[in-house]
Amino acid sequence: MHKKAERLKKMKPVAVSNLTEEQRAKLPPGQTLTEKFPILHEGEVPHYDMSEWTLKVFGEVEEERTFSYEDILAMPTVTVNADIHCVTRWSKFDTVWEGILFRDFLAGLKIKPDAKFVMFHADPDYDTNVPIEDLLKDDVLLAYRFNGEPLTDKHGWPLRTVVPHRYFWKSAKWLRGIEFMKEDRPGFWERNGFHNEADPFKEERFSGEALDIPEDEWTHKEFD
Repeated sequence: MHKKAERLKKMKPVAVSNLTEEQRAKLPPGQTLTEKFPILHEGEVPHYDMSEWTLKVFGEVEEERTFSYEDILAMPTVTVNADIHCVTRWSKFDTVWEGILFRDFLAGLKIKPDAKFVMFHADPDYDTNVPIEDLLKDDVLLAYRFNGEPLTDKHGWPLRTVVPHRYFWKSAKWLRGIEFMKEDRPGFWERNGFHNEADPFKEERFSGEALDIPEDEWTHKEFD
């Protein structure tokens, strides 16, 4: 059992200073603004033979689908500017992503009417759950480019989800499967003490309690 949630609760506050009023208004409680892009994940960074890479759609669907990377790249592309927020207390403003709007991807599938939730399955052995309704916003993507360049391996290449209005563990790197579900069930971090909803502005970091203790684990990690 991972103890990350318990460890994060014990971390010391990080001071927030030198911000404009506009930045303060955009920054969720307990977050620290950074211009860098911290690299955090569980397990090893996967590497792929792209001739064999696939994305599988399954679960509460009329027809299971398997997409190649060429299929993904052939779909209509959008560019989104979004603020992102990590449960480890960093936020990065005005990040620019390119990919497929999730609701456009959804429109090309035959989803059963009682499908209400999605489980994103990713390498290595990672999953995270999000309500379908949450994925229909204008800035939720299946992304393959960041700041005008292809995603790097450490940030989720070749494909990741971007769900900016939730803590960033809901934005799964190295996406390999999209499972549609009638009922919700917890994913990897949700099973290990993290909040099921993950709204940064409500500080929904951990399950079972409201928490107002910032932490600074991200400052000790690798950056881009």
